[in-house]
Amino acid sequence: MVYHSSFVDEEGVTKACGCPLLALKSHIKGPAPISDQESTDIVDEAITFFRANVFFRNFDIKSSADKLLIYLTYYINVALKRLEGCRTLAEGTKAIINLGLEDVPVPGESGFPFPGLFTPPKSQQEARKFSLPFYGYYTIHVNLHLSLCNLLM
Repeated sequence: MVYHSSFVDEEGVTKACGCPLLALKSHIKGPAPISDQESTDIVDEAITFFRANVFFRNFDIKSSADKLLIYLTYYINVALKRLEGCRTLAEGTKAIINLGLEDVPVPGESGFPFPGLFTPPKSQQEARKFSLPFYGYYTIHVNLHLSLCNLLM
């Protein structure tokens, strides 16, 4: 069974390229709102569902939050591949931070992993809004890194 996002209420949620900018546990101000540190955010959900969802070829999208869940599942897979050769926590931390500093293709650009899943940006500002929540927030990488280290150990 595929696990879908619980973030289906899209009323009042800003979108970039058809992707909701859902609240994140973060200390860094950005395009996505900041959520309560005690609540589950979309990154927590992606990490929790990763092991189950990664095995499915088909994913019936029920909300735009599911698109975000697919993208984050892909990102977790990329992060795990970067951590494969790391032997220490310091090496893993450096690999995840470097991943976060890479330029990210946005929908419509070559190299974007999911053509057709998201709409191409209508402006540079929308492209920036799209890319920042995925790779610009260090807290996402810290959360992923710590959680992935727990998965690996």
